[in-house]
This record gives sequence, C-alpha cells and structure tokens, in this order.
Amino acid sequence: MTQTSPRASLTEAYGKALVELGERDPRLVVLDADTATENGTRAFGQRFPGRIFDLGVMDQSMMSIAAGLALDGRTVFANTAAVFAAGEAYNFVRQSICANRAKVKIGATHGGHAAGGDGGPTQMLEDLGLMRGLPGMTVVVPADAPSAAAATFALAERTGPAYLRLNGDLLPTVTEGTFAVGSAPELRSGSDLTIIALGALVGPALEVAEELAHVGLSARVLDFASVKPFDEPALLRAARDTGAILVLEEHSVLTGVGALVAATTAENYPVPVRRVGVPDVFGESGESASLRDHLGMSTERIRDEAWELLKSRGKVT
Repeated sequence: MTQTSPRASLTEAYGKALVELGERDPRLVVLDADTATENGTRAFGQRFPGRIFDLGVMDQSMMSIAAGLALDGRTVFANTAAVFAAGEAYNFVRQSICANRAKVKIGATHGGHAAGGDGGPTQMLEDLGLMRGLPGMTVVVPADAPSAAAATFALAERTGPAYLRLNGDLLPTVTEGTFAVGSAPELRSGSDLTIIALGALVGPALEVAEELAHVGLSARVLDFASVKPFDEPALLRAARDTGAILVLEEHSVLTGVGALVAATTAENYPVPVRRVGVPDVFGESGESASLRDHLGMSTERIRDEAWELLKSRGKVT
C-alpha cells in the first residue's frame, strides 16, 4: 500500500455485491432499518423493489423477521448501524437468529469510530466481542472495498448467521480483493515482528511495516478480517516465526481480537503480545481519524508499540 492507494466506500461495494447476488438468487431478500442511504442497499432496492423491506426504526423486530424469512428458505441480509445491530437488537440476534442457526447475514455499518460525527453513543466499540461470543455466528471485518465485496459473496454461500462489520469511511485499498472465511492473508512477509490488524487499521499496519523496513526491520502483516472463525494456524505460525505480535483494532481491547490473540498464544505458543485499540471508554463525538488518534490508535502509537516489542526481542536498542 502507498499513500496514493485509491480510497473507496465499503458500503457502496457491499451494495453492489448485493445487487449481483440478487441477480443470481431470486430468493435473496434485503431488510433495512431506515438506513438504506447509509449502508449501500438503496441500489438493491432500485433493482429489486419487491425484495427489499424497510422496517423503519424497528431494529429488534427486523432481526426476528429476518430469522423467520431465513427459516422459510430465504437468504436474508438485514442491515442497520452496528450500535443497533449488536447493541439494541442483541437478544433478538441471540434468540431468533443464532439459536435457530438461521441464514441471516447482518450488515452492520459504521462500526468503530466511523459514526463519530453523530456523537459518542452511536459508536459501537464492543460489537465484535458480543458477536464472537454467540454460538454459530461468523464475524467478519473487511479492510477495504474490494474485500468487503468478496466477503459479501462468501457469506451469502455460508450456512448459518454472520455479522459483517462495515466501516462507513472511505478507506484505502490495501488488499487484493479476496476473502475466505477462516483465513488471515499475509499482506506483507516478515520475521522480526507480526502485526495483526483488521478493518480501518490494516492501512496503518502496512504503513508502519514499511517504515520499519526502511531501517532494516522486517514486520509481517496479517489481515484478520475473519474474526470468527479465525486462522489459528497462521497466528501460531507467526508467533513461532517472529516471536512477538502487535494487534491493531478499532474495538475495545478488553474483548476484541487482541484478547483472542493473547489467549490463543498463551495456551499454545506464548510470545509477547501488545494491543492497540480502544481503552475502557465509550466513544466521543468527532471525526473518525481524529478519534482514533485521540484514543491511542495513531500511527505514532503503533510505531512506538512495535518498537517496544522489537526491543523486547533484542532486535533494536
């Protein structure tokens, strides 16, 4: 990735993928909770007006309706902001969708700080931990528009429920546009340190890896878009090969991927692990990139944490 990498909308890519899926599968339907403009599904509604249903601000009921349609043989994409999908509607997702293993794919937009302009209460920073804890739930966090489209296609084919967290910002293209459930692609090879990142922080991970390369240090970068199931072999291989792991996520460090990585390595191949993410706080109002910096996810912080891990391994002084 370079500074000139094209930026694109993940939600727009998602919407286009839904249109293509709708053309392939006449039983695919889309539900919205008054968010079609924000989540990219307006294009689906224009192409298939009889197969999109706007439930208004009824996120909880939407999840129950989605489960019913899925159990009737439909493939269902239910869409709302992450704070409502994983927060307000949590028990409906748990009981109606997951307990029935219904084929409902939840498009959760504006995860992390992407809704910062709407105020702190709109920022969902605990959703991945909540969704990862639900039996049978697949959890995915694409890093860019091409991988968001690829993930949408992959999840449509997958049996059972899924949670697709889509950042609402324009993000740089940092992947080759591929996605496989349970896989953590290696975006950059390295032997001195591993940086595991997901979503909006994959770009900064690659930037820091490039900076380290300029001083002769080699950082591996894994894109952890598939949060559940996750790529345990790739994680443990990275632990063995590089001896230290830095995890970057726009999510609470208490229950996110950093906690998952620390637990998995502790049980299987203990190495130093550092976590860069949201501390034990709620979101605040502001522009998303500024909020990431304010809450300790700046490129400078990532660089400092990487340097401390390299010092612990004797790679630098």
